[in-house]
Amino acid sequence: MSHTGVVALVGSGEYLDVMHDIDLELMTGQPPVTVQIATAAVPDGEKRLSYWRDLGRRHGENLGLEVRDATVYDRDEANDPRWDDVLHGAGLIYLSGGNPAFLAVTLKDTVLWRAIEREWRAGSTLAGCSAGAMVLCGRVPVLRGDGEMVDACGVLPTLRVIPHYDVFRDRYPQMMRASLAHLDADTTVVGIDEETALIGRPGEGWRVAGLGAVTVLSTDQVARAGDVVYLPV
Repeated sequence: MSHTGVVALVGSGEYLDVMHDIDLELMTGQPPVTVQIATAAVPDGEKRLSYWRDLGRRHGENLGLEVRDATVYDRDEANDPRWDDVLHGAGLIYLSGGNPAFLAVTLKDTVLWRAIEREWRAGSTLAGCSAGAMVLCGRVPVLRGDGEMVDACGVLPTLRVIPHYDVFRDRYPQMMRASLAHLDADTTVVGIDEETALIGRPGEGWRVAGLGAVTVLSTDQVARAGDVVYLPV
């Protein structure tokens, strides 16, 4: 696993100015190419989806990057062979927020996901924000469901991420309960505050960056910018 690229798990704030320095760090030593995937926003409708795609494009261009879009609407589109070429040579692959279960079901075991994982294992940085961070883990909750879970893409199979943690823990207790439902014995749950990132590789320490904190729920460890968190992933 030591040859994989960096993973960035972001609580919120994708493509905003507050993430500028973090995203520049994620591009260190990488080809100046970002592939952006806004699929998690598809259930929110075309207007909202266009907002995220346009915001991501402008953000990438402001960073001086070539921006490629790999947003798909369904599994049939995700299985198009063209994604092998689109993902090839990416420096930063970014999954933005929305509906985590929809994103997981749409991407898992498709041509697009296999291309994403191939590039990450070859050294590309893989970032996910909110739903995008959740889907890099083992399982994700079905939003507004009754504790129902679906398998995610499993880059970090023993991790579960609660994004927007500083907001959700107080304001949305039902969503919190869903995120904590049906935990396997080896699952570690981390809460990532808004405008905050947890950056690292499996088997190494994970560094906190941004404005908020990361909370490891099993140990009540709270880490802030510059702190290193060791996770069994």
